[in-house]
Amino acid sequence: MSLLFQPEHVESIRAGTKTATRRDWAEAYGRPAVGSVRMAVTEPFTSDDECDCYIAIEDVYRQPLGAMDEADARAEGGYTLTEFRDAWREINGDGAWNGGTVVDVIEFRYVGRRRPTER
Repeated sequence: MSLLFQPEHVESIRAGTKTATRRDWAEAYGRPAVGSVRMAVTEPFTSDDECDCYIAIEDVYRQPLGAMDEADARAEGGYTLTEFRDAWREINGDGAWNGGTVVDVIEFRYVGRRRPTER
């Protein structure tokens, strides 16, 4: 399974400055399990052979966007909170930022360019 990211976010994952992502998913279907390893990709349907960025899921929880603080924004790739709000709107649409919207937060760590063995 994979998680889709903007190309600049994959670079931030590799650099260790992006260790979290927020997703406004309507259903729990795509929610990764803690301890699983996922491909971080920039295109849907990327094969395991094509992927060169793997992340290990460390925590998954729900949080209102309005509850984010500066540390949360930094974990999203080194943003300030204002920069993160702007990026959220750019990715999800002008009306997408609503402080009351509850999103899934996925915290992870970069584990390399090859899929590690899951325990």
